[in-house]
Amino acid sequence: MLKTSFTDLLGIEHPIVQGGMQWVGRAELAAAVSDAGGLGMITALTQPTPADLYREIERARTLTDKPFGVNLTILPSITPPPYDEYRRVIFDAGITVVETAGSNPEPHMEEFKSNGVKVIHKCTSVRHAVKAEKVGVDAVSIDGFECAGHPGEDDIPGLVLIPAATRKLTIPVIASGGFANGQGLAAALVLGADGINMGTRFMCTVESPIHPKIKENIVAAGERDTELIFRPLRNTARVAKNTVSTKVVEILDNGGEFPDVRDLVAGARGRTVYELGDPDAGIWTVGMVQGLIDDIPTAGDLVTRIVREAEDSLRAASARFA
Repeated sequence: MLKTSFTDLLGIEHPIVQGGMQWVGRAELAAAVSDAGGLGMITALTQPTPADLYREIERARTLTDKPFGVNLTILPSITPPPYDEYRRVIFDAGITVVETAGSNPEPHMEEFKSNGVKVIHKCTSVRHAVKAEKVGVDAVSIDGFECAGHPGEDDIPGLVLIPAATRKLTIPVIASGGFANGQGLAAALVLGADGINMGTRFMCTVESPIHPKIKENIVAAGERDTELIFRPLRNTARVAKNTVSTKVVEILDNGGEFPDVRDLVAGARGRTVYELGDPDAGIWTVGMVQGLIDDIPTAGDLVTRIVREAEDSLRAASARFA
C-alpha cells in the first residue's frame, strides 16, 4: 500500500486524485474513483445552480460511502457565479475536502477552516504554491506544463516543477499534468510528491460522462495532438488539436485579439463536444498525456492498476541497484 502524508491527511487509501474537470466531474465518476480508494471530485460550476450542486453531492453519496471532494474554481468575471452560495452548499452538504483553483484562495480560507474543510489549491508555479501554504491551504496540486487546461506562463514541466515545489513546501504536494499510469505515480513519489492528480486519464473511463467518440478520440491521439491557445494573450490553455483550435492559434498569431476568437472558444461550443461526440465542434481541454492512453477501463480498475504498477515499478527500480 502506498501511504503518504496526503493519504493520511484525508483518510483515503491511495494517493490518486481525480481532476475537477468542467463538464466531467460528476457524481458517477467522482464516486467510482473514491470507491476504489482514490479521491474523486465533483466540479461545482458544472452544476447550473447551487441547488443542483447539492443534489449532485447527494447523488454521489448514494454511490459511495468513501470521502470525495468538490472543485471550486474561482475566476474574476463581469458576472461571476454566486460563489458564496456554492460555498455554503459545500458546507451544508458536509463536504470536508475542497479543491480551489484560479484566484488566490485567501479570502475564502477563514470560512473553509471554520467549517472543518481541508483545502487543496491548484498552482502552476512554486511561488504561487508557497503563497498558498502561507495563507493556510492543507495541500497543493502543482500543474506542470504538460497539463490540460491552463499551465500558466512559465512553461516549467513536471520533472523540474515537482521537486522545485517539494523543496520549498512543508504541506503535501500533489503532482498534476502528464500522469496516466503507475510508472508516472512512482516517478512522482520519487520526485518528492505525495500523490498524483489525473484529469485526461479519468476522462477515458467508463464512468466519465462524455461521449464515447471523444474517449475513442483520446485513445487514438498522440502526445503531439494538443494545441496551445491564447499564448499571445498571456492566458495559455492546452486543448485538443482540431480545426477550431488551429484556427484560434492562427488568428491570434496574426495579430488578432480576443474578440476575434470569442465565438470560436465559447464554452457552450466546447460542451457540445462532450455531449454530441464531435471533436471539431469546439474547444475542449486535453493533456499531452493522451499519448499514453490506450484503453477505456472502469475508474475503479484504473486506480487499482495504477497502484499495482507503481508498486511494481518501485520494487523493480530498487532491485536494479540492490
